[in-house]
Amino acid sequence: MINKLFKDPTDNIIIQLFRYVFVGGTAFAVDFFFLYFFSDICGIYYLISAIFSFIISVLVNYVMSTKWVFNQDNIENKVVEFNLFLLISTIGLVFTEILLYLFTDVLGMYYLISKIISAIIVLFWNFLARRVMFYGKNFIK
Repeated sequence: MINKLFKDPTDNIIIQLFRYVFVGGTAFAVDFFFLYFFSDICGIYYLISAIFSFIISVLVNYVMSTKWVFNQDNIENKVVEFNLFLLISTIGLVFTEILLYLFTDVLGMYYLISKIISAIIVLFWNFLARRVMFYGKNFIK
């Protein structure tokens, strides 16, 4: 069971979702840290900081997702692959920025709490978009 969850290549959507949540958690920790760092330590406005932290975390997510979650180590054109990955991630960033603004500026939540809530919502967009559009997998298999 451990090998199925962590080692063996798979197209199983449940195992991929488990791995994606693990990878996403790692990328989120990177994103969250740098959002805090840029906002509170460097004094950059939180919506601008979110863009910088996004760029760093998307690189972490890309490497882990392609090699471990979706088993795509053999893609021939890495430039096209990365650009598609970045496109999907950028749409997720737009969703995140809108949600951060709504939760923080409209509803008055602390920006780091807003980040947690928006990350949970956007996680599902990113997973399904990458699985279906980027990796060519069916919605459910």
